[in-house]
Amino acid sequence: MSTRDVVFQFKIELLGVEPPIWRRIQVPGDYTFWDLHVAIQDAMGWLDYHLHAFRIVGSSVAIGIPDIEGDDPPDFRPGWEVGIRDFFSHTCPLAIYEYDFGDSWLHEVRLEGVYDVEKGVVYPRCLDGARRCPPEDCGGTYGYGDFLRAIRDPTDPEHDSLLEWIGGSFDPEEFDPSKVHFDDPAKRWQIAFQNRNG
Repeated sequence: MSTRDVVFQFKIELLGVEPPIWRRIQVPGDYTFWDLHVAIQDAMGWLDYHLHAFRIVGSSVAIGIPDIEGDDPPDFRPGWEVGIRDFFSHTCPLAIYEYDFGDSWLHEVRLEGVYDVEKGVVYPRCLDGARRCPPEDCGGTYGYGDFLRAIRDPTDPEHDSLLEWIGGSFDPEEFDPSKVHFDDPAKRWQIAFQNRNG
């Protein structure tokens, strides 16, 4: 069966945050790791401001955006050159996806199954999930904890400034899978790399 006739279903969970923040998505079987990166960004609610890498559990391979200076480790591969089908399977279902090497948001990406494409369904799609992802640049898991404490406590010295920074309000329990919008990975690639080489 062609990879165009199947979808890969993943559960993505942000590690180190309680209660869990997670998403369940289905993506086309012919997706690359770049395409999967874009789908994860959109489903989670990240804004794709930072670098990322996938590390395949049980392998030395890392997949993501190559260093512009060429200082990548030997087993590093550009995400747009590697198909998800080349690594994910029922015997190799797990990867760790790191977003923003400063804040170091780690996500467990687990393949739950490979299914036939449903007629009339647009992929990728978000099936389910829970809780809003943290704001960009809030300082990783510890910074996010401090952020939540401060916005919940009107007496905290940072309460007002953090609420202003986040746009007035932030509900960490908010998430609606029907409101997830997936960008075209090819267009995102053009935006990200149009000035990379000159």
